[in-house]
Amino acid sequence: MPLALRPAPAHFLLTEALGSPMEKTTTSLWKATTSSPKYGALQGDIHVDVAIIGAGITGLTAAILLKERGKRVAVIEKGTVASGESGHTTAHLTEAVDARYYFIERKFSGEAARLVARASRASIEQIAAFVERLSINCRFRRVPGYLYTENRNKVAELKKEAAAASTAGVNARFVEEVPLPFATRGAVLFENQAQFHPREYLLALASRIPGDGSHLFDETYVSKIMEGEPCVVETSGGRVTADAVFQASDVPIEGFTTLFLKDAPYRTYAISYEAKTEHPEGLFWDTADPYHYTRWQDTDEGTFMIVGGEDHKVGQKIETESCFDKLNEYTSQKFGAQTERYRWSGQVIESADGLPFIGKSGRIFVSTGYAGQGMTFGTVGGMIVADQITGVANPWAALFDVSRMHARGAMKDLVTENVDFPRRIIVDRIARRNVETKDLLDVKANEGKIVSVDGRKLAVHRDAAGKLHAVSSVCTHMKCDVAWNQAEKTWDCPCHGSRFGIGGGVIHGPATHALQRVEIEERDGSPAKEDRDESRA
Repeated sequence: MPLALRPAPAHFLLTEALGSPMEKTTTSLWKATTSSPKYGALQGDIHVDVAIIGAGITGLTAAILLKERGKRVAVIEKGTVASGESGHTTAHLTEAVDARYYFIERKFSGEAARLVARASRASIEQIAAFVERLSINCRFRRVPGYLYTENRNKVAELKKEAAAASTAGVNARFVEEVPLPFATRGAVLFENQAQFHPREYLLALASRIPGDGSHLFDETYVSKIMEGEPCVVETSGGRVTADAVFQASDVPIEGFTTLFLKDAPYRTYAISYEAKTEHPEGLFWDTADPYHYTRWQDTDEGTFMIVGGEDHKVGQKIETESCFDKLNEYTSQKFGAQTERYRWSGQVIESADGLPFIGKSGRIFVSTGYAGQGMTFGTVGGMIVADQITGVANPWAALFDVSRMHARGAMKDLVTENVDFPRRIIVDRIARRNVETKDLLDVKANEGKIVSVDGRKLAVHRDAAGKLHAVSSVCTHMKCDVAWNQAEKTWDCPCHGSRFGIGGGVIHGPATHALQRVEIEERDGSPAKEDRDESRA
């Protein structure tokens, strides 16, 4: 019998189960070792001074600072507190930057490198101040950081970075010895870095927000932001009007479209292992390609070794489980056989010139592009925006401003990072390629493929029980085709990093609409009808 397609009912789910109970799922160490208290969804309309979208480290930092300065804030979170990228970090607090200080000095200036160093140090000290002043038990510890190499050809580069970091004001130097159980060629030692349990820290911050005219709403989905006097944030539970809006949501969900030409989304992977023996103290980052990072963390369940890396652009690798396999191989080779407990992946946004974008357009603020320093630069973003909203001069704001385009060679980097968008549009929409099969039988259990069904491209997943889940393959952000992420059981957009669950619900922006759901049945019927529902997920 021919296939009949029909649009499934519209839904508002932003997050959803990533697979059936029989499928292997991913869970971060941070989420596994903490509870997820519920604050309740917004119900009705409210007015505050500042609406903050996102209850991760950026939004919560800004919320606490603003509330302490007398502002009424409303934090609006699509899931639960620290359930997004702040719950999928590896939580290194460091002055070491992925862009490297010698690069910043060359592309920007020596003063820019000094400002980056000062902002990074201020971020660590702001976290330390919150921990002490608010009596937060999040296992905050001062530790050294090591940017090391096993390749003798990289030694000169590390010595150059040590000199540039020191000139920028960082307590850094090149050392010959690295406290790891395998041979290295030396490292840049960054003194007085830090680590913590990010969710323990963020849950404590969140608990201090409600009251005195301030609010925290979870399970509340933002569908639209309108600038005005006041600004209006439309959500699944009502309207929030505010004098200012801060999009602290990893990527902007409204406006700031030029930032999508300056940023590129990457997936990064991590595994935590039971630590049953003595371990070195510190944060460790290698210079391999793909690179790896390692640290140890105490929790209520014991001590764990965290190993991460194997980054790739979003949507450009289907067999993402191989990234976890490679991490396991690396760990076994370097540290011996280990017992895996948790595995997870996260999303990092790389800017074309290596620095975050933090600032405003009118009354709407944004902070994004943290690369591998999400906890550090996320705190910086919260601090800068809190200052800008309250009229406090911030010494780093101009360097990170969203409208900048002053790094030497930045245009070349911008074009290189963002060639995927026009290429994907041509391949997906114009050339009409990207179809993997025309036979649904080719979609095996726990797999997902782009399937041509009655001339229409669908993103089809078959769960462990054999049931098919079909959605439109077209990302609702800027119309690229999504790709299957095998490890996370999600549909990921390779253009700007939007991610969707198997039922089409939005997991990660910038998309705010769900993928159109389509039911597939083995019966007589007519081709699929277009789902015209405009509700946002």
